[in-house]
Amino acid sequence: VEFSYPPLKRGEGHDSQSLPEEWKYLPFLALPDGAHNYQEDTVFFHLPPRCGDRTTVYGVSCYRQIEAKALKVRQADITRETVQKSVCVLSQLPLYGLLQAKLQLITHAYFEEKDFSQISILKELYDHMNSSLGSTLLEGSQVYLGLSPRDLVLHFRHKVLILFKLILLEKKVLFYISPVNRLVGALMTVLSLFPGMIEHGLTDCSQYRPRKSISEDAGLQENTPRLSDSVSAAETSNTNLGMGEGGRKMAGNHSVEGQKANVPFSQSEKTWNGAQSSNGTVQRLKVPSRTSPASSESDWETLDPSILEESNLKEGERENTASEQAENLASEGMSSESLPITVQPQANTGHTVLVPGLISGLEEDQYGMPLAIFTKGYLCLPYMALQQHHLLSDVAVRGFVAGATNILFRQQKHLSDAIVEIEDAHVQIHDPELRKILNPTTADLRFADYLVKHVTENRDDVFLDGTGWEGGDEWIRAQFSAYLHALLAAVLQPDNEKTLSDFGTAFVAAWKNTHNYRVWNSNKHPALAEVNSSHPFQGQYSVSDVKLRLSHSVQNSERGKKIGNVMASTSRNVVQTGKAVGQSVGGAFTSAKSAMSSWFSTFTQSTPSLGD
Repeated sequence: VEFSYPPLKRGEGHDSQSLPEEWKYLPFLALPDGAHNYQEDTVFFHLPPRCGDRTTVYGVSCYRQIEAKALKVRQADITRETVQKSVCVLSQLPLYGLLQAKLQLITHAYFEEKDFSQISILKELYDHMNSSLGSTLLEGSQVYLGLSPRDLVLHFRHKVLILFKLILLEKKVLFYISPVNRLVGALMTVLSLFPGMIEHGLTDCSQYRPRKSISEDAGLQENTPRLSDSVSAAETSNTNLGMGEGGRKMAGNHSVEGQKANVPFSQSEKTWNGAQSSNGTVQRLKVPSRTSPASSESDWETLDPSILEESNLKEGERENTASEQAENLASEGMSSESLPITVQPQANTGHTVLVPGLISGLEEDQYGMPLAIFTKGYLCLPYMALQQHHLLSDVAVRGFVAGATNILFRQQKHLSDAIVEIEDAHVQIHDPELRKILNPTTADLRFADYLVKHVTENRDDVFLDGTGWEGGDEWIRAQFSAYLHALLAAVLQPDNEKTLSDFGTAFVAAWKNTHNYRVWNSNKHPALAEVNSSHPFQGQYSVSDVKLRLSHSVQNSERGKKIGNVMASTSRNVVQTGKAVGQSVGGAFTSAKSAMSSWFSTFTQSTPSLGD
């Protein structure tokens, strides 16, 4: 880190290269593997909080390279023909696309100066972001800027639902592609399909510890002072922490060369968790305190609803912080007869009313969204540096959704449950049992086909491409929201075996064993009574379902892929001319016929089980 505004560590200068222990991987994240292969690119990443009771730090970094001879001022440390630097913003708000749009402009302007000592533009960016960005932006569509479910469905087609279910089951999912911008874009777009996940569901998603001895880390956790009004921010090169308008704080810009970067750090409010009221004062709700982010035992280890004994809280008691309630309730003992807390339905006022989840620590809506998936050691790391490789096998990490551009991650298949090859839209699931659990039901295939048809049929008709309703980004997110709400409502119904079978009996059974389900189920959500508790695409089996199943099997089986390859070679040969072509075409059709007959015989034998 060459420069940080404000300084990353209190009392040090802007040009200090020392890093907080929790952020030791910052340079490797801000200037990712393989950066030298691209003229410019952008990466999203997550850093752990500086103190155990604070939330995820969201990082956005833009890096570029320029020929050294083009520089007006060539500093002594520039010894190579090409210079790479990264300008990075660290923020309390998950405004990935919005930060990226602003940062790309500034990074371009910074490089156009051709003099990296001109850091005033980075300080101006810091001040501008603190004065213009606030938590109110999380309530609008700007939080999804740059995340396109439409493009995701066009690329992955029906497999999008498999990715959705993989994360619901809290499996170890690794996304892989290069360059890094395609990686983080696809991964975060999948997460945007979960209601409220981007806005409020990632506050606990990066609670990991850098590689060091446990005893050292425990000492660090106990001795780290808490900073009440100022928290340092990081830029990969130079960054300072200062006060912006309205009492908000944001760290500035950093530039990094080699393993260094420029990063502005943005903190939106005086305190880490909260919302700004209409009069400009900050009213933040505290997250339940944790003994240690990596501890295997915590106040919330048991998810028995009885830890929330007093379900009828008085209005005065509601003003207590979540942590105070947690301590009081946990100390009162556990009664098996006590009822889970009830989340009251909210009036439809045109905007979502959020309340703090006493177990999850997340801000939840009346349906219990976002689900507490990325909590308690389940990590979300849009980009992982090679230096973080040990996290994949860390006993304190129960699972992850992570992105990587280094092939070493992909080669070690035993460290993940599924590898998502974004380039080929291939989802590689290693465990046969897990593949069986995720095998889409007939109703699921109808749902996926419904999405694909609307996206492909409206591809050229949507006004301004993707901004229309049907087949557009918001529409797709609404479909997944309805799907998830229907699943939650179905779980609550008595005698629901037939209804749940449309979602997949084995899948629902596996999901009920997850942490996010137990947290959600420990509260009552009366608002779900108004939701249709059946699969959006339930119905009788028909001929069209056989076609859907056939299409799905062709795209996912090895024999199906061979058929596709044979047909492709046939079509290429038909276009050619000459005697050799006739022989080639004949051979290709013979090959296609034998492959098809062999595959279809296998399909007919397995059709009864697939249709169940």
